[in-house]
Amino acid sequence: MQLQFADNLARLGTESAFSVLARAQALAAEGRDIINLGIGQPDFPTPPHIVEAGIKALRDGHHGYTPANGLPALREAVAADLHRRHGATVNPDNVLIMPGGKPTMFFAITMFGQAGSEILFPDPGFPIYESAIRYSGATPVPMQLREADGFSFCAETVLSQITPRTSLIIINSPANPTGGVTPKAEIDKLVLGLQAHPHVAILSDEIYSQMLYDGERHVSLLHYPEIRDRLIVLDGWSKTYAMTGWRLGFSVWPDAAVDAATRLAINCHSCVNASAQFAGIAALNGPQDAVRAMVAEFDTRRRIIVEGLNALPSISCTTPRGAFYAFANISETGLTSAKAQDLFLNEAGVATIAGTSFGAMGEGFLRLSYANSAENIRLALDHMAAALKDRP
Repeated sequence: MQLQFADNLARLGTESAFSVLARAQALAAEGRDIINLGIGQPDFPTPPHIVEAGIKALRDGHHGYTPANGLPALREAVAADLHRRHGATVNPDNVLIMPGGKPTMFFAITMFGQAGSEILFPDPGFPIYESAIRYSGATPVPMQLREADGFSFCAETVLSQITPRTSLIIINSPANPTGGVTPKAEIDKLVLGLQAHPHVAILSDEIYSQMLYDGERHVSLLHYPEIRDRLIVLDGWSKTYAMTGWRLGFSVWPDAAVDAATRLAINCHSCVNASAQFAGIAALNGPQDAVRAMVAEFDTRRRIIVEGLNALPSISCTTPRGAFYAFANISETGLTSAKAQDLFLNEAGVATIAGTSFGAMGEGFLRLSYANSAENIRLALDHMAAALKDRP
Protein backbone atom coordinates (compact mmCIF):
# COMPACT_ATOMS: atom_id res chain seq x y z
CA MET A 1 0.00 0.00 0.00
CA GLN A 2 1.38 3.40 -1.00
CA LEU A 3 1.60 6.46 1.22
CA GLN A 4 -1.37 8.78 0.80
CA PHE A 5 -0.29 12.40 0.69
CA ALA A 6 -2.64 15.33 1.22
CA ASP A 7 -4.13 16.67 -2.02
CA ASN A 8 -2.89 20.20 -1.40
CA LEU A 9 0.76 19.09 -1.80
CA ALA A 10 0.10 18.69 -5.52
CA ARG A 11 -0.61 22.44 -5.66
CA LEU A 12 2.72 23.39 -4.10
CA GLY A 13 5.24 24.79 -6.60
CA THR A 14 8.93 25.52 -6.25
CA GLU A 15 11.55 28.19 -6.89
CA SER A 16 13.25 27.42 -10.20
CA ALA A 17 16.42 29.31 -9.32
CA PHE A 18 17.39 26.46 -7.03
CA SER A 19 16.69 23.87 -9.74
CA VAL A 20 18.89 25.75 -12.20
CA LEU A 21 21.55 26.11 -9.50
CA ALA A 22 21.54 22.33 -9.03
CA ARG A 23 21.91 21.77 -12.78
CA ALA A 24 24.71 24.32 -12.97
CA GLN A 25 26.52 22.65 -10.07
CA ALA A 26 26.14 19.23 -11.71
CA LEU A 27 27.72 20.57 -14.92
CA ALA A 28 30.52 22.17 -12.91
CA ALA A 29 31.15 18.83 -11.19
CA GLU A 30 31.64 17.33 -14.65
CA GLY A 31 34.41 19.84 -15.30
CA ARG A 32 32.40 22.53 -17.13
CA ASP A 33 33.13 26.20 -16.46
CA ILE A 34 29.77 27.66 -15.41
CA ILE A 35 29.05 31.32 -14.74
CA ASN A 36 26.02 31.60 -12.47
CA LEU A 37 23.77 34.54 -13.26
CA GLY A 38 20.78 32.63 -11.96
CA ILE A 39 20.78 32.63 -8.18
CA GLY A 40 19.55 35.78 -6.45
CA GLN A 41 21.97 36.36 -3.63
CA PRO A 42 24.72 38.95 -3.10
CA ASP A 43 28.19 37.61 -3.89
CA PHE A 44 29.65 39.68 -1.06
CA PRO A 45 30.49 38.32 2.39
CA THR A 46 28.47 39.43 5.39
CA PRO A 47 30.27 42.51 6.82
CA PRO A 48 32.80 41.48 9.51
CA HIS A 49 31.25 43.41 12.40
CA ILE A 50 27.98 41.54 11.84
CA VAL A 51 29.73 38.18 11.75
CA GLU A 52 31.60 39.03 14.94
CA ALA A 53 28.35 39.94 16.70
CA GLY A 54 26.93 36.51 15.86
CA ILE A 55 30.09 34.78 17.08
CA LYS A 56 30.14 36.85 20.27
CA ALA A 57 26.52 35.89 20.98
CA LEU A 58 27.45 32.21 20.81
CA ARG A 59 30.52 32.72 22.97
CA ASP A 60 28.42 34.65 25.48
CA GLY A 61 26.14 31.66 25.88
CA HIS A 62 23.10 32.71 23.83
CA HIS A 63 22.27 29.13 22.90
CA GLY A 64 18.64 28.80 23.95
CA TYR A 65 15.17 29.72 22.80
CA THR A 66 14.25 33.35 22.25
CA PRO A 67 10.77 34.91 22.30
CA ALA A 68 8.69 33.67 19.39
CA ASN A 69 8.33 37.20 18.03
CA GLY A 70 12.05 37.95 18.38
CA LEU A 71 14.43 39.54 20.87
CA PRO A 72 13.01 42.82 22.20
CA ALA A 73 16.27 44.62 21.41
CA LEU A 74 16.09 43.49 17.78
CA ARG A 75 12.44 44.44 17.38
CA GLU A 76 13.26 47.87 18.83
CA ALA A 77 16.18 48.19 16.41
CA VAL A 78 13.87 47.31 13.50
CA ALA A 79 11.35 49.95 14.57
CA ALA A 80 14.13 52.55 14.88
CA ASP A 81 15.50 51.59 11.45
CA LEU A 82 12.07 51.93 9.81
CA HIS A 83 11.68 55.36 11.38
CA ARG A 84 15.14 56.37 10.20
CA ARG A 85 14.63 55.14 6.63
CA HIS A 86 10.93 55.79 6.08
CA GLY A 87 9.90 58.26 8.77
CA ALA A 88 7.35 55.67 9.88
CA THR A 89 6.38 55.12 13.49
CA VAL A 90 6.22 51.40 14.20
CA ASN A 91 5.45 49.77 17.54
CA PRO A 92 8.07 47.08 18.24
CA ASP A 93 5.20 44.89 19.43
CA ASN A 94 3.98 44.79 15.82
CA VAL A 95 7.35 43.53 14.55
CA LEU A 96 7.86 39.80 14.10
CA ILE A 97 11.36 38.43 13.55
CA MET A 98 11.33 35.62 10.99
CA PRO A 99 13.75 32.98 9.64
CA GLY A 100 14.00 34.78 6.28
CA GLY A 101 11.38 36.40 4.08
CA LYS A 102 9.34 33.42 2.89
CA PRO A 103 7.65 32.67 6.24
CA THR A 104 6.02 36.10 6.15
CA MET A 105 4.64 35.36 2.69
CA PHE A 106 3.43 31.94 3.80
CA PHE A 107 1.86 33.24 7.01
CA ALA A 108 0.05 36.12 5.29
CA ILE A 109 -1.24 33.91 2.49
CA THR A 110 -2.29 31.24 4.99
CA MET A 111 -4.22 33.82 7.00
CA PHE A 112 -6.13 35.19 4.03
CA GLY A 113 -6.14 32.30 1.58
CA GLN A 114 -8.81 29.62 1.55
CA ALA A 115 -11.20 28.00 -0.91
CA GLY A 116 -13.46 30.69 -2.34
CA SER A 117 -11.07 33.58 -1.76
CA GLU A 118 -8.92 35.37 -4.34
CA ILE A 119 -5.41 36.76 -3.88
CA LEU A 120 -3.82 39.18 -6.34
CA PHE A 121 -0.11 38.77 -7.01
CA PRO A 122 2.44 40.26 -9.46
CA ASP A 123 3.14 38.42 -12.72
CA PRO A 124 6.00 38.18 -13.46
CA GLY A 125 6.77 37.91 -9.77
CA PHE A 126 8.51 35.87 -7.11
CA PRO A 127 7.26 32.30 -7.72
CA ILE A 128 6.51 31.50 -4.08
CA TYR A 129 3.60 33.96 -4.13
CA GLU A 130 1.57 31.89 -6.59
CA SER A 131 2.77 28.59 -5.14
CA ALA A 132 1.63 29.48 -1.62
CA ILE A 133 -1.67 30.91 -2.88
CA ARG A 134 -2.51 27.68 -4.68
CA TYR A 135 -1.46 25.65 -1.66
CA SER A 136 -3.82 27.66 0.56
CA GLY A 137 -6.77 26.79 -1.66
CA ALA A 138 -7.34 30.38 -2.76
CA THR A 139 -7.55 31.40 -6.40
CA PRO A 140 -4.43 33.23 -7.64
CA VAL A 141 -5.26 36.32 -9.69
CA PRO A 142 -2.25 37.69 -11.61
CA MET A 143 -1.55 41.41 -11.71
CA GLN A 144 0.12 41.69 -15.10
CA LEU A 145 3.37 43.70 -15.17
CA ARG A 146 4.42 44.89 -18.61
CA GLU A 147 7.80 45.90 -19.96
CA ALA A 148 6.29 49.02 -21.54
CA ASP A 149 5.27 50.21 -18.04
CA GLY A 150 8.69 49.56 -16.54
CA PHE A 151 7.26 46.40 -14.96
CA SER A 152 5.16 48.52 -12.61
CA PHE A 153 1.57 47.63 -11.83
CA CYS A 154 -1.21 49.88 -13.10
CA ALA A 155 -3.30 50.88 -10.07
CA GLU A 156 -6.46 51.32 -12.13
CA THR A 157 -6.14 47.80 -13.53
CA VAL A 158 -5.41 46.27 -10.13
CA LEU A 159 -8.40 47.99 -8.56
CA SER A 160 -10.61 46.72 -11.38
CA GLN A 161 -9.59 43.15 -10.50
CA ILE A 162 -10.85 43.38 -6.91
CA THR A 163 -14.05 41.44 -6.18
CA PRO A 164 -15.94 40.65 -2.97
CA ARG A 165 -13.85 37.46 -2.83
CA THR A 166 -10.50 39.31 -2.89
CA SER A 167 -8.81 38.91 0.49
CA LEU A 168 -5.20 39.97 -0.14
CA ILE A 169 -3.10 41.94 -2.63
CA ILE A 170 0.65 41.30 -2.85
CA ILE A 171 2.94 43.99 -4.22
CA ASN A 172 6.72 43.96 -4.57
CA SER A 173 8.84 47.04 -5.30
CA PRO A 174 11.72 47.03 -6.10
CA ALA A 175 10.78 43.80 -7.78
CA ASN A 176 12.12 40.34 -8.34
CA PRO A 177 12.55 39.27 -11.17
CA THR A 178 12.28 42.47 -13.17
CA GLY A 179 14.12 45.11 -11.15
CA GLY A 180 11.06 47.30 -11.70
CA VAL A 181 10.17 50.09 -9.28
CA THR A 182 6.56 51.21 -8.93
CA PRO A 183 6.19 55.02 -9.10
CA LYS A 184 4.72 56.81 -6.09
CA ALA A 185 1.83 58.03 -8.26
CA GLU A 186 0.64 54.47 -8.87
CA ILE A 187 0.96 53.56 -5.18
CA ASP A 188 -1.00 56.70 -4.28
CA LYS A 189 -3.77 55.68 -6.69
CA LEU A 190 -3.84 52.14 -5.33
CA VAL A 191 -4.09 53.27 -1.71
CA LEU A 192 -6.80 55.78 -2.57
CA GLY A 193 -8.79 53.16 -4.46
CA LEU A 194 -8.46 50.65 -1.64
CA GLN A 195 -10.61 52.93 0.52
CA ALA A 196 -13.59 51.41 -1.32
CA HIS A 197 -12.43 47.88 -0.43
CA PRO A 198 -11.89 47.74 3.35
CA HIS A 199 -12.03 43.92 3.30
CA VAL A 200 -8.75 43.64 1.35
CA ALA A 201 -5.42 43.21 3.15
CA ILE A 202 -2.07 44.20 1.59
CA LEU A 203 1.28 42.41 1.74
CA SER A 204 4.08 44.73 0.65
CA ASP A 205 7.31 42.85 -0.06
CA GLU A 206 10.02 45.47 0.44
CA ILE A 207 13.04 43.17 0.75
CA TYR A 208 14.98 45.15 -1.91
CA SER A 209 14.05 48.54 -0.46
CA GLN A 210 17.67 49.66 -0.09
CA MET A 211 18.78 48.58 -3.56
CA LEU A 212 17.83 51.48 -5.81
CA TYR A 213 19.63 53.35 -8.60
CA ASP A 214 19.51 56.55 -10.65
CA GLY A 215 18.23 58.62 -7.74
CA GLU A 216 15.18 56.43 -7.11
CA ARG A 217 13.73 56.61 -3.61
CA HIS A 218 11.79 53.79 -2.01
CA VAL A 219 8.13 54.42 -1.28
CA SER A 220 7.17 52.20 1.63
CA LEU A 221 3.51 51.46 2.21
CA LEU A 222 4.21 52.34 5.84
CA HIS A 223 3.87 55.94 4.62
CA TYR A 224 0.09 55.49 4.28
CA PRO A 225 -1.72 55.63 7.65
CA GLU A 226 -5.07 54.96 5.98
CA ILE A 227 -4.10 51.31 5.30
CA ARG A 228 -1.91 50.58 8.31
CA ASP A 229 -4.73 48.61 9.96
CA ARG A 230 -4.54 46.00 7.13
CA LEU A 231 -0.95 46.30 5.97
CA ILE A 232 1.76 43.65 6.31
CA VAL A 233 5.29 44.74 5.37
CA LEU A 234 8.04 42.24 4.62
CA ASP A 235 11.72 43.21 4.82
CA GLY A 236 14.92 41.76 6.22
CA TRP A 237 18.66 41.37 6.19
CA SER A 238 19.26 38.81 3.42
CA LYS A 239 19.83 41.17 0.49
CA THR A 240 20.82 44.42 2.16
CA TYR A 241 23.51 42.94 4.39
CA ALA A 242 24.47 39.88 2.29
CA MET A 243 22.99 37.56 4.93
CA THR A 244 20.99 35.06 2.85
CA GLY A 245 22.37 32.06 4.75
CA TRP A 246 21.67 33.57 8.17
CA ARG A 247 17.92 33.18 7.52
CA LEU A 248 16.85 36.40 9.15
CA GLY A 249 13.92 38.57 8.16
CA PHE A 250 11.24 40.70 9.74
CA SER A 251 7.70 41.77 9.12
CA VAL A 252 5.38 44.44 10.47
CA TRP A 253 1.82 43.33 11.19
CA PRO A 254 -1.36 45.28 11.91
CA ASP A 255 -2.81 45.06 15.41
CA ALA A 256 -5.55 42.69 14.26
CA ALA A 257 -3.08 40.14 12.83
CA VAL A 258 0.02 40.23 15.02
CA ASP A 259 -1.24 37.67 17.56
CA ALA A 260 -2.23 35.23 14.81
CA ALA A 261 1.14 35.68 13.10
CA THR A 262 2.91 34.99 16.39
CA ARG A 263 0.86 31.83 16.90
CA LEU A 264 1.81 30.67 13.42
CA ALA A 265 5.47 31.29 14.30
CA ILE A 266 5.14 29.21 17.47
CA ASN A 267 3.54 26.37 15.52
CA CYS A 268 6.03 26.60 12.66
CA HIS A 269 9.54 27.38 13.88
CA SER A 270 9.23 28.33 17.58
CA CYS A 271 11.72 31.20 17.25
CA VAL A 272 14.67 32.47 15.23
CA ASN A 273 18.11 31.38 16.42
CA ALA A 274 19.64 33.76 18.93
CA SER A 275 23.04 34.35 17.33
CA ALA A 276 21.48 35.49 14.03
CA GLN A 277 19.31 37.96 15.94
CA PHE A 278 22.31 39.49 17.70
CA ALA A 279 23.98 39.76 14.29
CA GLY A 280 20.84 41.53 13.06
CA ILE A 281 21.10 44.09 15.85
CA ALA A 282 24.72 44.79 14.86
CA ALA A 283 23.68 45.17 11.21
CA LEU A 284 21.00 47.78 11.94
CA ASN A 285 22.86 49.70 14.63
CA GLY A 286 26.35 49.51 13.14
CA PRO A 287 28.07 51.26 10.20
CA GLN A 288 26.27 51.16 6.85
CA ASP A 289 29.36 51.69 4.68
CA ALA A 290 29.34 48.10 3.40
CA VAL A 291 25.71 48.44 2.29
CA ARG A 292 26.45 51.57 0.30
CA ALA A 293 29.57 50.02 -1.24
CA MET A 294 27.67 46.90 -2.28
CA VAL A 295 24.88 48.89 -3.94
CA ALA A 296 27.44 51.06 -5.75
CA GLU A 297 29.11 47.93 -7.13
CA PHE A 298 25.75 46.51 -8.17
CA ASP A 299 25.10 49.77 -10.01
CA THR A 300 28.36 49.37 -11.96
CA ARG A 301 27.45 45.80 -12.88
CA ARG A 302 23.91 46.85 -13.80
CA ARG A 303 25.26 49.21 -16.43
CA ILE A 304 27.60 46.55 -17.79
CA ILE A 305 24.94 43.85 -18.10
CA VAL A 306 22.25 46.11 -19.61
CA GLU A 307 24.66 47.50 -22.21
CA GLY A 308 25.93 44.01 -23.00
CA LEU A 309 22.48 42.45 -23.31
CA ASN A 310 21.33 45.20 -25.65
CA ALA A 311 24.38 44.50 -27.83
CA LEU A 312 23.43 40.83 -28.27
CA PRO A 313 21.57 39.91 -31.47
CA SER A 314 17.77 39.85 -31.09
CA ILE A 315 17.93 40.60 -27.35
CA SER A 316 16.92 43.80 -25.58
CA CYS A 317 16.79 44.83 -21.95
CA THR A 318 15.19 47.77 -20.19
CA THR A 319 17.27 49.33 -17.44
CA PRO A 320 16.26 47.99 -14.00
CA ARG A 321 15.94 50.65 -11.33
CA GLY A 322 16.16 48.41 -8.29
CA ALA A 323 17.22 45.00 -6.89
CA PHE A 324 20.01 43.18 -8.78
CA TYR A 325 18.23 41.57 -11.71
CA ALA A 326 18.03 42.29 -15.43
CA PHE A 327 14.92 40.99 -17.18
CA ALA A 328 16.00 40.56 -20.79
CA ASN A 329 13.54 40.34 -23.68
CA ILE A 330 14.54 37.36 -25.86
CA SER A 331 11.33 37.11 -27.89
CA GLU A 332 13.03 38.20 -31.14
CA THR A 333 15.39 35.21 -30.96
CA GLY A 334 12.50 32.87 -31.75
CA LEU A 335 13.29 30.88 -28.62
CA THR A 336 10.94 30.24 -25.75
CA SER A 337 12.20 31.31 -22.35
CA ALA A 338 12.82 27.69 -21.35
CA LYS A 339 14.77 26.94 -24.55
CA ALA A 340 16.86 30.10 -24.16
CA GLN A 341 17.63 29.14 -20.56
CA ASP A 342 18.78 25.69 -21.72
CA LEU A 343 20.78 27.07 -24.64
CA PHE A 344 22.76 29.46 -22.49
CA LEU A 345 23.38 26.89 -19.75
CA ASN A 346 24.30 23.95 -21.99
CA GLU A 347 26.09 25.75 -24.82
CA ALA A 348 27.40 28.94 -23.22
CA GLY A 349 27.95 27.73 -19.67
CA VAL A 350 25.85 30.60 -18.31
CA ALA A 351 23.08 29.94 -15.80
CA THR A 352 20.02 32.16 -16.25
CA ILE A 353 16.37 31.72 -15.25
CA ALA A 354 13.50 31.40 -17.73
CA GLY A 355 10.99 34.21 -17.36
CA THR A 356 8.18 31.67 -17.17
CA SER A 357 9.58 30.57 -13.80
CA PHE A 358 8.05 33.82 -12.56
CA GLY A 359 4.63 33.53 -14.18
CA ALA A 360 2.93 33.37 -17.57
CA MET A 361 3.80 37.00 -18.32
CA GLY A 362 7.49 36.03 -18.16
CA GLU A 363 7.36 34.20 -21.48
CA GLY A 364 9.83 35.81 -23.86
CA PHE A 365 12.15 36.92 -21.07
CA LEU A 366 15.16 35.69 -19.09
CA ARG A 367 16.18 36.81 -15.62
CA LEU A 368 19.88 37.43 -15.12
CA SER A 369 21.27 38.25 -11.70
CA TYR A 370 24.15 40.70 -11.68
CA ALA A 371 25.16 39.52 -8.21
CA ASN A 372 28.37 38.28 -9.79
CA SER A 373 31.66 40.00 -10.62
CA ALA A 374 31.92 42.49 -13.48
CA GLU A 375 34.58 40.24 -15.03
CA ASN A 376 32.26 37.22 -14.95
CA ILE A 377 29.35 39.24 -16.34
CA ARG A 378 31.44 40.39 -19.31
CA LEU A 379 32.65 36.82 -19.90
CA ALA A 380 29.09 35.48 -19.67
CA LEU A 381 27.90 38.00 -22.26
CA ASP A 382 30.71 36.92 -24.62
CA HIS A 383 29.71 33.28 -24.20
CA MET A 384 26.05 34.10 -24.79
CA ALA A 385 26.93 35.98 -27.97
CA ALA A 386 28.87 32.96 -29.24
CA ALA A 387 25.99 30.59 -28.41
CA LEU A 388 23.52 32.78 -30.32
CA LYS A 389 25.85 32.99 -33.30
CA ASP A 390 26.46 29.25 -33.46
CA ARG A 391 22.89 28.01 -33.00
CA PRO A 392 21.20 26.50 -36.06
